Formats: sequence, structure tokens, C-alpha cells
Amino acid sequence: MSILDSKGRLFGKISILDLGAALVILLVIVGIFFFPGTSGSVAQLPGTSTTKPVQVDLVVRGLSVRNPEDLMAQFREEKKTNIVIRNQPYGQVDILSVKELPRLLVIPQPDGSAKALPDPRSDTFSTDMVITLGGQATITDNGPVLGNSKIKIGTPVELEGKNYNFNASVIQVRVE
Repeated sequence: MSILDSKGRLFGKISILDLGAALVILLVIVGIFFFPGTSGSVAQLPGTSTTKPVQVDLVVRGLSVRNPEDLMAQFREEKKTNIVIRNQPYGQVDILSVKELPRLLVIPQPDGSAKALPDPRSDTFSTDMVITLGGQATITDNGPVLGNSKIKIGTPVELEGKNYNFNASVIQVRVE
């Protein structure tokens, strides 16, 4: 008696294709559970990084808001906000300070020069501000990392709270 019959079955009962599929599934399971490989990013490997407090200055330009004083007061009362860096949620960070920037207009002068003067319009519904956030960052050779996102000058950051959600841009990063 032969091991394979005329229909390609092993001992007349098991198809060679079924046996091959079962062997592949078994190898995948063994590979997943016994040889999982490395996980996490290089920034999270022990020995290559440390965690330190950082301060991040953000600039917000042209935020459409009806009453900027109420928003500033909310920042000062809550003292925390949620941030999203490059579409990756990080979590809550401390709001260390908020400063409203004056709205200026460049006005030409009779002598041909230009002067920056305060905007006299009161109904612009737009404000500029600098917000300083503080939190814990992993310090790597490439700079600070919040969550899994590098935080550098120019990085877009989304701030989200109880009744606000807007974007800002990093203008300074200080590692303490």
C-alpha cells in the first residue's frame, strides 16, 4: 500500500493541501507566542532615554472666539488641557501660563515709514495668544518625546478642553 492514493490523499484520508494549511497555521501560532520579536519604539527602550519635565510654548494665531477673556479665565482656573500631537493623543498636561498678544496693524506714516499700532476694531472676534504647557517627556538623542511623538519647534499641537478645540504651533521647548 502506498502512502498517497490516486486522489492525492495521505493514507487515503487526509488531503495534502489540508495538511499543508494546518502546518502553516501551527507555525504562525508558534511564531506569535514563542518568538514575539521586539515591541515598542527605540525611544522607550531602557537605558537609551530618561524622563524629565519639559515646558512647551505654543502660539495661537487668529483664534475665532467671541469673548477671549472668558477663555483665558478658563485656562487659568482649569490648569490642565488635553493635547494631541501629530494626530496622536497624548493626554493631559499642565497649563503653566497664558498670555494674550496684542492685535497690531501696520499703519503707513506720512513720511513713508510704517508703524505697528494697536487694532482699534473691537468686533474682530479673533485673538492671538502664547500658552506655556508643562509635562513629563522622554528625552532621547533626537530631543523630547511626549507619548510617542517628538516635540520640536514647528510641531502642530491640538488643544482640547471642555468647550474648546483648536490648533497651535510649538515655538519653544525647554527641558528642565
